[in-house]
Amino acid sequence: MTQALWKLSATEVASRIAHREVSARQVTESVLARIEDINPSINALAMVNAASALKAADDADAAQARGESLGLLHGVPVTIKVNVDVAGEATTDGVAALKDNMATSDSPLVQSMREAGAIIVGRSNAPAFSLRWFTDNSFHGRTLNPFDPAVTPGGSSGGAAAATALGLGAIAHGNDYGGSIRYPAWACGVVGLRTTVGRVPSYKASAPNRIITNQQMSVQGPLTRTVADARLALQVMSRGSALDPQWVPAPLENSDCQQRTRIAVFKNWTHSKVDPSVSEAVSQAAHWLEAAGYVLEEVEPPHFAEVSAMQFHMVMNDMRRAGAGFMQQLGDDALRRALQHYLEINPIWDRDQNLEAFTRRFNIARDWAVFFERYPVLLMPNSWERQLPIDDDQGTAERMSQILLAQSPLLSTAVLGLPGLSVPTGIVAGLPVGVQIVTSRFREDIALHVGELIERASGFSALQHLSAT
Repeated sequence: MTQALWKLSATEVASRIAHREVSARQVTESVLARIEDINPSINALAMVNAASALKAADDADAAQARGESLGLLHGVPVTIKVNVDVAGEATTDGVAALKDNMATSDSPLVQSMREAGAIIVGRSNAPAFSLRWFTDNSFHGRTLNPFDPAVTPGGSSGGAAAATALGLGAIAHGNDYGGSIRYPAWACGVVGLRTTVGRVPSYKASAPNRIITNQQMSVQGPLTRTVADARLALQVMSRGSALDPQWVPAPLENSDCQQRTRIAVFKNWTHSKVDPSVSEAVSQAAHWLEAAGYVLEEVEPPHFAEVSAMQFHMVMNDMRRAGAGFMQQLGDDALRRALQHYLEINPIWDRDQNLEAFTRRFNIARDWAVFFERYPVLLMPNSWERQLPIDDDQGTAERMSQILLAQSPLLSTAVLGLPGLSVPTGIVAGLPVGVQIVTSRFREDIALHVGELIERASGFSALQHLSAT
């Protein structure tokens, strides 16, 4: 029984522990054994917390024995990305020069997960400074895609996605500045929830000064194997903190979240080559939702090309002011090359151009808000291309431009601070396929409900598929 516990979802683990069918120690031992068996070959976790995880599990079992109330994640094994603070551990951000950057306190979501009873079993890998679509760095090494080592597991939360797909923890923490939760989730066939800016508090004491685009676009969120687990993780992660003044106490569920409404379907785009598997996955999901009673219309969201390009233009000009030099100095060669491509293909803006971009962003956000009044759900890909070949960003600046066009479904929503849910729909030619569900601000409840309908119709499980092969 203990050997199979690593396969359980977070909701199953929490339920079975609450009913005293298994102990937190048993579950943790099972997951740690799975990590010992699998992680050396996949390198999803940059650090494994075996001793502290077992102590936390024993403490959880002792608390339960004393009759204390149980948190939502009591005994659930989780992983935390290397770019947020976990007290007593180095926040390396995948950079060797930061190996002694010891955190003196937990980031708010880490604290919330601990207080909900979660057991931190390891730290998931990321590219240096989390700036690539590929999870590789010269300090912690390369994370492989569990389905095919020749393609990316995604970035920057590629370690989190690979760990989740393989059973190295039921919930993985990730963050998403321009797709860093949704892209790895799609690449590895798991669920990834980009939350609304202000939903989950973001703060790390080891690097408190976030540049303005990061404040307006970057979020924290979960990667899981089921939509139910994403909902459970969101309940915990979204607990408020004064350390993030943008946090909003918005309701997690509204009475209208299950209404059969119009859905905008966006499955082809003339500005980028579109892999047939990508558009076919959207068509299949649309068919399932139509059968469930939704009204589907093919439509392109407002100003899509403009707002997609705006994300990287704004971010790179912000980084030119603060961050790029630091990254080039401390980052590895792959990071430097990718960053150079980013800077080369993005125009240099003066003060007025930067201010105009923020003005324009606000007006586009208004048009999207009106769009969501007619179409409460936007169904589209995560990327127009299949999973990128390893190190595809290391070639030319021209290829980097093509990659950014392919990632427009991720960038467009990030720049507006919107939520997005990546849900797998199956396997095509050995690689996961899936869709992205986008809603208006703070309506993750709608996305989660629609995601569950797609999940139920597809019947796909990355863990089952990988175990079978």
